[in-house]
Amino acid sequence: MSRIGKKPIEVPKSVKVAIANGEVKVEGPKGKLSFKPHTQVKVALEGTTIIVSRPNEDRLARSLHGLTRTIVQNMVTGADKGFTRELDITGVGYRAEVKGKELHMTLGFSHPIVYKLPEGLTAQITDDKKTHIVLTAANKELLGETAAKIRSFRPVNKDPYGLKGVRYSTEKPLQKEGKSGAK
Repeated sequence: MSRIGKKPIEVPKSVKVAIANGEVKVEGPKGKLSFKPHTQVKVALEGTTIIVSRPNEDRLARSLHGLTRTIVQNMVTGADKGFTRELDITGVGYRAEVKGKELHMTLGFSHPIVYKLPEGLTAQITDDKKTHIVLTAANKELLGETAAKIRSFRPVNKDPYGLKGVRYSTEKPLQKEGKSGAK
């Protein structure tokens, strides 16, 4: 039995959950999310808890049990509190700006990079140097994909000496020591 899959999911008072036609819909102060679980997994609402179960012990059902429970848990948490991901930009002249629903970045190329933010995701620049990006969204999957896409424009590990580029705030890239001069 999946240890993660058999844990019940507590639904906060500010979140509404509806399960109909094999689809789980979650609505809260941060947004609306929906998910259609695989037919090998059952999702049921019992009072203020959500129970994820599997009807049989197939290999597929066992593999989807914990995954489905985690996805539904992330939907409830995202609709209630939301998720954030922070990115740092390092490099001389590297910066970012939010203009409407677009993120404009100067990352050392001959042209600025304009990235259109997906629906349901917001970006903020939190410092005066315009080098710290905070992304927030109710959908954890969308947030992770967007942060990875922004990071891929100029990843830090391509330059291990100067550490120029875009990285997650929690990431500690490997920095190589520069050449030491002859004495």
